Amino acid sequence: MDKKILLGLTTTRNSDWRTKVKEINEYNIRDIALFLTGLEKKEREELYRLLAHTNINSIYHVHLRGDMDEKEISYLIDTYDVQAFNIHSIRSNYPFDNLAEKFYKKTYIENTFVVPTKNELLKYGGLCVDFSHWESYKWTHLYEYYKLKNLADHFNIGCCHVSAIRYLGGIVADDQHIASDKKDFDYLKKYIKYLPNHISLELENSFKDQLEYKKYIQQQILI
Repeated sequence: MDKKILLGLTTTRNSDWRTKVKEINEYNIRDIALFLTGLEKKEREELYRLLAHTNINSIYHVHLRGDMDEKEISYLIDTYDVQAFNIHSIRSNYPFDNLAEKFYKKTYIENTFVVPTKNELLKYGGLCVDFSHWESYKWTHLYEYYKLKNLADHFNIGCCHVSAIRYLGGIVADDQHIASDKKDFDYLKKYIKYLPNHISLELENSFKDQLEYKKYIQQQILI
């Protein structure tokens, strides 16, 4: 199966998510990944109303927030045929501790500044690898780097995050949600065998920019 790259509708502080929603019809975008981490409930309700007037057919992957309830998660599945959710590890600063059991097997645990435990991965669907975090571990959390490699070699990777990596003086890898150059994604060549079939761009860049980065990854990395 060819790998599919999903543009990311992110909602973090520097992401103009309302403008990105407008871009959906402008560029005839049919499927995306959705990162809800920056929005409170009322803003999420606004986002859902806006998305209902776009060309979006499916949202394969959604990053959940800890304040989302069963009704909201079911709405996303029923409306956009969501196949994968990701949450943070119980060891992280923002764990998700009230997820309904019926969503467990669709849910994958992301590596943040810490790596998930084996018990978590057995309980849920497996790993959601944030590849930019993984690359930056080499300079900041080397033990976590090898710990994640061991997990990635043995557990299902059901979805992923791809952000930008910039090397500072050749000695530090700095992961960023804003890309400034296509080469910010060259680090992915090291992780080809771990990339799942659906690759979610976690970028604050416009969809116009993301379409260019998507093309570059397809033509220069996924070869």
